Amino acid sequence: MQTLTVGLAERSYPIHIGTGLLANAELLTAHLPGKRVAIVTNTTVAPLYLEGLQQTLQEMGVHSMPIVLPDGEAYKTADTLNTIYDALLTHRCERSTPLIALGGGVIGDMTGYAAATYLRGVPFIQIPTTLLSQVDSSVGGKTGINHPLGKNMIGAFYQPRLVLADISTLDTLPDKELSAGLAEVIKYGLIRDLPFLEWLEQNMDKLLARDTQALQYAVLRSCQHKAEVVAADERESGERALLNLGHTFGHAIESGMGYGNWLHGEAVAAGTVMAADLSQRMGWISAQDVVRIRTLFQRARLPVVSPDLGVEKYLDYMGHDKKVEGGKMRFVLLQEVGKAVLKGDVPSALLQQTLEACV
Repeated sequence: MQTLTVGLAERSYPIHIGTGLLANAELLTAHLPGKRVAIVTNTTVAPLYLEGLQQTLQEMGVHSMPIVLPDGEAYKTADTLNTIYDALLTHRCERSTPLIALGGGVIGDMTGYAAATYLRGVPFIQIPTTLLSQVDSSVGGKTGINHPLGKNMIGAFYQPRLVLADISTLDTLPDKELSAGLAEVIKYGLIRDLPFLEWLEQNMDKLLARDTQALQYAVLRSCQHKAEVVAADERESGERALLNLGHTFGHAIESGMGYGNWLHGEAVAAGTVMAADLSQRMGWISAQDVVRIRTLFQRARLPVVSPDLGVEKYLDYMGHDKKVEGGKMRFVLLQEVGKAVLKGDVPSALLQQTLEACV
């Protein structure tokens, strides 16, 4: 096991990364204020890991109440959020009752938002079971739900007390979900760590083959970057926005195609290729760089061509992006491979060319 710390003064918390961690009750109970917890999971993850986690907690004298939600991005809604509140209220859960998110990014985001708002705040623990949630969404305290007009537009910054990334849970992850997680891993190399990008190019086959050491290294390196950025800019007023490389285009894809039809990582991959194309048109990176980026996503078995929603629809959805400021869209682009920048005055003609060229 390897442990990192997200440094946020009195709200700092550990990220434990390793294999077999779900069976290590002491890692969890050290962060539980009482002998009662609520576990929020979904219909896919529950049959795999819920009983084992409950047994681990029971051995330490902790009673757990499961809340099992339907699986998928399509259910990341206010209605599903109310299902969590209904269970918490029905069972009279108190401010000392932690919520444990057992699942991927959707479960983590919704559980975190429920924890931030139930009784105005209860303790929250992340146990991410997908690669995407282990390397990105479980760290940093972004919580929320989707709205028909935009992804993650309703939510709160609310930090967990602990992140427990058990690499063993990736053994049951479908290939498509594994690839989706690799999109966020590649992102870290592109925006701030060229040596890591080169390592990914050399080890992509090992990652796809689920080599445990390679996966643990990828999760560790990704979480190191996420922890550093969050500690420096918790509420995304500056540097943290750079973590959204490809997300402005990607969120438009998810919204336009209907939540759940494209996995988040798939949309981010195609969106990052669009961001790379726009970066080239800005004169910052070369055509060869764009080919390099596209090739790595293809090797990770991710889409590199975006759906044809039409230029106007893309612009409309991107207009609802959280990075919009003063009515103007801002884009995370690549000044060079390994260095990202937030740009607010992208010429509309170049943006249109990218939208027309990448679909």
